[in-house]
Amino acid sequence: MSAPLPSALRTRFQRYIDEGLSGRAAALRLKLSPATGARWARQVRTKGHAEPAPQGPPRGKGKLAPHQTFLEELIAQDPDITLFELRDALAEAEGVQVHHSSISNLLSRLGFTYKKSLRLPPSAVAPR
Repeated sequence: MSAPLPSALRTRFQRYIDEGLSGRAAALRLKLSPATGARWARQVRTKGHAEPAPQGPPRGKGKLAPHQTFLEELIAQDPDITLFELRDALAEAEGVQVHHSSISNLLSRLGFTYKKSLRLPPSAVAPR
């Protein structure tokens, strides 16, 4: 999906609409398509501005959002648990069927990593 047109262009368009030009006339003056002018003019009339709407899906409204604490507790109990084990435990306990990559995305947003840290007992470290 392409990026929205600049806000400066949208404010100039809104100024033309406020001066009394039609959406098509303001669009032609700014070298935009007439369809864009009509759409932006309708937006100015209804919302009072021509700012772009947020793109993409709404954040924080996933299938796993209600089960975040359950997954965190499972990881706290067993830090070496795999994504497939998390998926199976979630399906068994909560009845939620998800792909393991969805669990991975949630855990990465929460700051969990899959990198292991090397923890050697003090007796295994050679003295210098």
